[in-house]
Amino acid sequence: MPKAKKQPRPVGNPPYSRPNSAAKEAASKTVNNVFRMNTELGQHILKNPGVAQAIVDKAGLKQSDVVLEVGPGTGNLTVKILEHARKVIAVEMDPRMAAELTKRVQGKPEQKRLEILLGDVIKTELPYFDVCISNTPYQISSPLVFKLLALSPAPRTCVLMFQREFAMRVVARPGDALYCRLSVNAQMWAKCTHIMKVGKNNFKPPPQVESSVIRIEPKTPRPPISYDEWDGLLRIVFVRKNKTIAAGFKSSAVMALVEKNYRTWCAANNVKLEGDDGEAHLVDIGDKDEMEVSGDEMGDVKGIKTKAGKRSRSKVGEKVKGLVETVLSETELREKRAGKCDEADFLRLLYAFNQQGIHFS
Repeated sequence: MPKAKKQPRPVGNPPYSRPNSAAKEAASKTVNNVFRMNTELGQHILKNPGVAQAIVDKAGLKQSDVVLEVGPGTGNLTVKILEHARKVIAVEMDPRMAAELTKRVQGKPEQKRLEILLGDVIKTELPYFDVCISNTPYQISSPLVFKLLALSPAPRTCVLMFQREFAMRVVARPGDALYCRLSVNAQMWAKCTHIMKVGKNNFKPPPQVESSVIRIEPKTPRPPISYDEWDGLLRIVFVRKNKTIAAGFKSSAVMALVEKNYRTWCAANNVKLEGDDGEAHLVDIGDKDEMEVSGDEMGDVKGIKTKAGKRSRSKVGEKVKGLVETVLSETELREKRAGKCDEADFLRLLYAFNQQGIHFS
């Protein structure tokens, strides 16, 4: 029999060759059209299993722990947590992601140990949990930190991934360039430690910034001070952190707020305001009509302008100004800068103000 003629091989890639870049791009576009990540919600999926395992290891989980996971996405981190914890409560805002996570554990033993809460974690009333682990959407970084610190009972530990700059602000110490009100607030209520850096290529899609993982361990027992009072003082002294603390109290908006709080404290404690006859006198404040203080930082309280360069100040206002001057002198913090002060300095300052009847909440 004559031999069969050989058919010419079709032009194109060999059957076992790697797809070229064009084919990869086409396949990627097809996948993204089916399931597009919403980067506006901070959806950057952690795809490196080694990083996910390292985060779980740093949390020090016990077999009896209930773990809260914020933003589980498709569950790359969730399945690692389920290997070490009794239960995982995953809070997810995107219904598509919640459906993907449900499919991932469907029919497996882990399904009974996973509870998915659909909604915004900041607005959701959270059940009890021992540990929080989160690849945090960057938009809710600050609200999430303070929501976790305000919980009672507080979790044992929180291992959270943030944008690198935000994470370094949380752990910054006095004198550091990134030391700010966030640093003091977080470290007042918890021990904050930097764990590791995470490059942008460990995510899909890659974010535009680098990330870091930090550990936050709430203090037990909690410091016996009012958070609103503490934060109110910090808002004043950190308006210009590289200026002196005394400079923060030179603003007429600040002094008006302090005077208002002083009057409220006197009324609540039956303290008579001597010389409070309702009369006011003019105080020259120079040529500037507006102070360099933002409304969202100090509130909407302003002195009553009478004419250019003048504001009214009552006798009570003069007394409050004198009390502030006394406190700043006695604590020896007048010329110190907020960026150089530690928790002990701010506690001493707050205690001295409270002793004079001056409050900030």
